[in-house]
Amino acid sequence: MQSNKDGYIIAPNPSAGGLTRPVTGTDQTGAPIDISVVEERPLTIFLNSREIVTAMTIGDYPEYLALGFLRNQGMLRDDEEITGVDYDEELETVVVRTAIETSYEDKLQKKTRTSGCAVGTVFGDMMEGLEGLVLPQTEVKASWLYALAHKINTTPSLYLEAGAIHGSILCHQDRPLVYMEDVGRHNAVDKIAGYMLRHGVSADDKILYTTGRLTSEMVIKTALMGIPVLASRSGFTAWGVEIARQVGLTCIGRMRGKRFVCLSGDDRLVRDIDPDSVPDEAKKSGRKGAA
Repeated sequence: MQSNKDGYIIAPNPSAGGLTRPVTGTDQTGAPIDISVVEERPLTIFLNSREIVTAMTIGDYPEYLALGFLRNQGMLRDDEEITGVDYDEELETVVVRTAIETSYEDKLQKKTRTSGCAVGTVFGDMMEGLEGLVLPQTEVKASWLYALAHKINTTPSLYLEAGAIHGSILCHQDRPLVYMEDVGRHNAVDKIAGYMLRHGVSADDKILYTTGRLTSEMVIKTALMGIPVLASRSGFTAWGVEIARQVGLTCIGRMRGKRFVCLSGDDRLVRDIDPDSVPDEAKKSGRKGAA
């Protein structure tokens, strides 16, 4: 895997064309103001000849989004023989092709609308695959978490540029590797899953950092991806914590400055640094919109 000069394999590119556009409005005093707002566009995902879903997305990495969505909905196995992933920008579609037809008909008949953004739809058997799941017992050091939070929170991103965006970051120890953003946190984590599936990336020693809430669906996605540690600046839902404890996922939230809370999998956590030695979190600057 190749890294850029900042250590990321994939990092946000807020200056890329088509991700934001300028909009003129007025501020609280009535004065004119120009801000950048995030673009949304539809992406329809096909599995072989069957249309599966249309997602609203910012439009980057459509192939990873399609692969990750299908993988996280149980429509693609890790060992599935994928013969093609074809993106048509004009038609706004991705077609994922497999060597043999997959069994998705029953899944398409059972849908549950969740509390998420954009692609917040999972299928009725959302707990499928968790029975008997054993996540690797890889330790996570508190010093890694502090280092990751500092690096991620100071990385140029669409969030800092325009707000209204979520991020998910695949990390190894104290190094963020793949940083994906989208209008929905589910889209962002699905892009991570698609990247891992496409490139055969092992999950055993990874950490998933997300800017969104630690909900049941985020916990389930992380566990099914085989990642043993999930961390966030945001808080938890009770069901998310319950499932994390059930599957042995280390779940760490409310990561702000020196503080964090671990509500599941504390046995993996190594407190190797005095929180008082961690610098206070600097206030973010430069964001022109609201998340």
